[in-house]
Amino acid sequence: MIVEDNSTLLALMLKFLGKMEGVDVEGLIDPVEALQSVSQQTDLILVDYMMPGMHGIAFIKAIRANPLLSSIPIIMITVDCDQAVRLEAIEAGATDFLTKPVSPVELRARAGNLLALRQAQNSLIERARSLELDIAAATSNLLEREEEVLGRLARAIEYRDSDTGDHVGRVGAIARIIGEELGLDPVALRNLRLAAPLHDVGKIGVPDAILNKPGRLDDEEMALVRRHVDVGAAILKDSKTDMVQMACEIAANHHEKWDGTGYPRGLRGVAIPLSARITAIADVFDALCSDRPYKRAWSPQDAYDEIIRGAGGHFDPLCVSAFARGQERILDVMQHRDVDLAA
Repeated sequence: MIVEDNSTLLALMLKFLGKMEGVDVEGLIDPVEALQSVSQQTDLILVDYMMPGMHGIAFIKAIRANPLLSSIPIIMITVDCDQAVRLEAIEAGATDFLTKPVSPVELRARAGNLLALRQAQNSLIERARSLELDIAAATSNLLEREEEVLGRLARAIEYRDSDTGDHVGRVGAIARIIGEELGLDPVALRNLRLAAPLHDVGKIGVPDAILNKPGRLDDEEMALVRRHVDVGAAILKDSKTDMVQMACEIAANHHEKWDGTGYPRGLRGVAIPLSARITAIADVFDALCSDRPYKRAWSPQDAYDEIIRGAGGHFDPLCVSAFARGQERILDVMQHRDVDLAA
């Protein structure tokens, strides 16, 4: 683009540059109109210093102020060789200079050099965008595989404790809803949805005869069951990923109670990790609504009422309030029952 108020000089420069191979040239007399015409597809601007309405330095400043256009090379054309003017132009963002009367040879040489530079710059930008897309695709693929592997692990453990393995998916979905009502950020919500289903991974260390016992457990059997929190924490500890670290704190703490009467350490209140406080509600609610060898399923309403009664005792009151706000969506999860862990 050439911005020059002298129509004769503008016509000559259009002629000179129009002969360059692969170059399309646009000429404009009005700098204000030119500002409106510049786009990201513009590869080089030549602008006169002295123009009515807006001088060249103001024009350059306006271009540089636009993040989408700020990298376009600009040649300032002027009859003024004053060093102060050139310094001001450089500070404004001028890339190069041409002095009137303009030499056709010099014009083509300077324009050619800057167009070649711009072409290389555009190639680098395009390459960076391509790499960014490749990285995003690879990251997305890794996240999908992570979700699938963890989901299958959680479902495999749950199959030892129920007929379908759907409990873990619902716990993850309900925990996410509670987290959303608490205002957790998207990364924390994703981690919670994937980590909560691993809450009982430690049950791999509990004998099947105890897990599937139809009657009440004796003290020794209960002690073996309670060991699953330590086993789960041992399986998941020392991970370098945030999600597995969250899964570890959930596995270790989801049987702690807000009033300090839980196990294994009798933690109280906010000493219990938030992820475990959330998962405790999701786990108990779905467990109450599900058939087990030792009990029949409760109705969702009875289970809901039990969670509400547990606020301040078994459960964090704020998490219970979030559970109540999400009741409609949670009941929808229960109606569908089979929840995709990778959803």
